[in-house]
Amino acid sequence: MRHRRVVRVVDVLFWALVALATATSLVTAWALGANSNSPPFAPAIGANAISTMRAAFLIGILAALGALTQGGAISETVGAGLIDGVAITSLAATAGLLTASAFMGFGIYTGYPVPAAFATTGAMVGVGLGLGGDPAFATYQRIATFWVLVPPVSGGLAYLTATLLRRDDVPDTVGIPLLAGLVGGIVANVRLSIIPAAGDATQGSLAAWGASLVDTPSVQGVDVLTVAFTFAFAAASFLFIRRRTQASVDKGVKTFLLVLGSIVAFSSGGSQVGLATGPLENLYSAELGLPGFVLLALGAAGILGGAWMGAPRLLQATSREYAQLGIRRSIAALVPGFVIAQAAIVLGIPISFNNIIISGVIGGGLAGGSAGVSREKLLTTVAFWIITLFASIAVGFGLYAVLATVLA
Repeated sequence: MRHRRVVRVVDVLFWALVALATATSLVTAWALGANSNSPPFAPAIGANAISTMRAAFLIGILAALGALTQGGAISETVGAGLIDGVAITSLAATAGLLTASAFMGFGIYTGYPVPAAFATTGAMVGVGLGLGGDPAFATYQRIATFWVLVPPVSGGLAYLTATLLRRDDVPDTVGIPLLAGLVGGIVANVRLSIIPAAGDATQGSLAAWGASLVDTPSVQGVDVLTVAFTFAFAAASFLFIRRRTQASVDKGVKTFLLVLGSIVAFSSGGSQVGLATGPLENLYSAELGLPGFVLLALGAAGILGGAWMGAPRLLQATSREYAQLGIRRSIAALVPGFVIAQAAIVLGIPISFNNIIISGVIGGGLAGGSAGVSREKLLTTVAFWIITLFASIAVGFGLYAVLATVLA
């Protein structure tokens, strides 16, 4: 009799932790949807290309679709790749999500730049160490290298983009379509779970899928037809925006801002959802036996709700900031954001989307002779990134230890 009572208590405790972890994951996804997905459409709102409410609606839909079709790799890294030797339990997942949410809430409340990727990564490392796991140094090295490269790469790409758009010998009817062609070529190779893939791959691209319809030989390991499809997408994008800008430069630029904002919002959802769903990977797949799609759908729902309910207020503020930056500098910040976000998704690396955008804004500003961001503000931002990472490790470790002792 006593044994059955103990079993019932354990079962109740387990399902209570599942409910708490799921609720915390939803709250984290909501916060990401309300805050991290707003920058892509801010330039379009600042240029009066779209209303704030319509932008918030599109952000929610596009970010949720990105989460469903591209979020699996980063979710797996956050949930299973940061610690070796142990699996993240429901209690550890709860502690990790509570820690990350607390840091993000602190950043939202105080206005300090607390990156969600740093907080979540640090929290999961902390609870993993609390479980007795071993540090995954190879994964840390890969993530740290990517994080360190983000500012110079994003800033460098933004600088080159802004320089191109500022050249007097390159009119807007050429410069803007060239960028559209580059973006179109990359979009053709973006991997999505809804596109059939060859072999054991779970995601395919439009270019690779189109090439698979016709049996053609490869040249030195390169599929010629895939390259041809890529150039075809790039050419179509170039011609579409070219015609729009030739008819009216203003309308052409606004069209490109809307298309670019949509693509970046989609990429943002794919790169951010894993921060909310990753801690639950082992709980949902191994302990509950649910397919990965269910967990991504949970994160997508949270992001959708956050974008619809919380994004409008932030969009109004950020659109004013981007309006002050100017259209060219805004485009220069978003193009590298899209490229780097897609690279992170392919590599399964959690990233701070705001980190990419801030670096892009600085790089675009340098093309005009001024970064537009004070050195003091820049140093403060970097300092908070570092503090967030190491403090979240310590808090995650301590919170798990406390919960494990209380619920032992």
